[in-house]
Amino acid sequence: MSENIRTKSNSTQTMKQPPKPDPALKRLNRLVGTWSMKGHPIGSDKDSITATTTYKWLFKEDDNDTGFYLQQDFDMDYAGRPIKSHELIGYNPKTKAFSSYVYQNLAPDPWPYEWDIRGDTLTISIKYGPMDSTFTGKFSPDGNSFSGGWRPNPGADETVNDSYDITASRVVASKP
Repeated sequence: MSENIRTKSNSTQTMKQPPKPDPALKRLNRLVGTWSMKGHPIGSDKDSITATTTYKWLFKEDDNDTGFYLQQDFDMDYAGRPIKSHELIGYNPKTKAFSSYVYQNLAPDPWPYEWDIRGDTLTISIKYGPMDSTFTGKFSPDGNSFSGGWRPNPGADETVNDSYDITASRVVASKP
């Protein structure tokens, strides 16, 4: 898409319009805001996992759109082990997939994740080195909470890929 503009010298130049975020990114709007999480490892009834996470659009231009990337800032206490991370989630229209990189305090390199939201189902997965697990969760009808769990994928090392369940509740809603 292009647009003709007049310069000071009264000549006409054609300027290309910047690209717009892919409409598929709007599926991530339901995550925008701050969430409080609690959970427990499988086999335990004690909630020993707590977290707060905030999602916001990076470089969003107006209230009617998304940005190209959804930013997540995450702070978890996993049974006494602090986990802090910063993540950028984007969309590849060629593969029709949401992918991200997580920068965290547990590893010197970014970890790649895949995301998807279809209806009320949220899916997040990682396949990187020994990490090989998937989170599957469901949003509540009002969209202000979701529950689910991380599970090792078939054949994954279960001593590295912890199984746990969480429930997340929206603390602060933000405009998508």
